[in-house]
Amino acid sequence: MSTSNAQHSAELNAQIVSSIANLARLSLDEAQSTEYAQSLNKILAMMENLKAFDTDGVEPLKSPFDHAQPLRPDVVTETNHRNEYQAVAPAVQDGLYLVPRVIE
Repeated sequence: MSTSNAQHSAELNAQIVSSIANLARLSLDEAQSTEYAQSLNKILAMMENLKAFDTDGVEPLKSPFDHAQPLRPDVVTETNHRNEYQAVAPAVQDGLYLVPRVIE
């Protein structure tokens, strides 16, 4: 990776978490920001510990299992109740629920 270890070793604090929450349009109080910062720092520390493992020559897995997982047959198991469900909806058209426009 091209990033330096100095960037990875910096710990998150409540102010950084609040800034990120603001960008994500989340509302956090000071206690939540502090709690999340501590949790995220633990996760980042665990990720740093994983770097110590030598993974050279280890092929990536497409599945953790030795054999393919069986899939259930793709068959209809219930009858269609759409008309019953839409009978109580405020507005429907052509089998679709009509909702108020959110984005102009």
